[in-house]
Amino acid sequence: MNAVSTPHAVARLRTTRLAASAKPFLARGSGAGRCEACRLVATHCICAQRPTINVNAGVCLIMGDIEALKPSNTGWLVADVVADTFAFGWSRTAVDPGLLAVLNDPQWQPFVVFPSEYAEPSRVVSEVVESPQATQGPGKRPLFVLLDGTWAEARKMFRKSPYLDALPVLSLHPDHPSSYQLRRSSRDDHFCTSEVAALCLALAGETRAAQVLAAYLDVFTEHYLSAKRCYPLVLEGEPQLRLRALGAAMPAV
Repeated sequence: MNAVSTPHAVARLRTTRLAASAKPFLARGSGAGRCEACRLVATHCICAQRPTINVNAGVCLIMGDIEALKPSNTGWLVADVVADTFAFGWSRTAVDPGLLAVLNDPQWQPFVVFPSEYAEPSRVVSEVVESPQATQGPGKRPLFVLLDGTWAEARKMFRKSPYLDALPVLSLHPDHPSSYQLRRSSRDDHFCTSEVAALCLALAGETRAAQVLAAYLDVFTEHYLSAKRCYPLVLEGEPQLRLRALGAAMPAV
């Protein structure tokens, strides 16, 4: 098992959410013992394969109430890969001042990533740079604001978060279906948070980072399902080899 020195934003949000809980949150499989750093059953830990890569873009996760607690949450993987990942819990009646500070930080150009059908046409953009709707200027770094929750939660966040109303809405048009296998979705065109982040990174010209995140999701999925379904874990499978070929896997310790 690989030790991760500094908890990232999603891990810190998880700790805060657990501390506020009236009763323990017990995910399925918790009795087998989970790694605190990757949330997988300890025998299937992927910490030794956590990528390290330089990424210019940032990601701001606005998370549903218990998303940070779920072992299947893939926003955690985004925070593993993208160093400048911020994570905040969502509330209809209050907004975290830290979230507002990030959205108003002059180093960032925020984009709310959401389907165009739910936004005013004047807000919708399909490119990260050179967009007339965005105010991105010299030195501005793209910040992708992802609404991380169930589809019903995400729609509520989008509708009832007035601090997002002035931001451009980035509408994605992927040319391939989602390969996410860990949860069911009410819509066939839905992508998990990690897949959406990879698409955003690709739009920002960070092709290698997008490929690394996609490969890392596949490694995570392989380990997660292996533990859940009790079938042998393949340590040298295609996802692991692909991640290693990208030169981003951490050395095991």
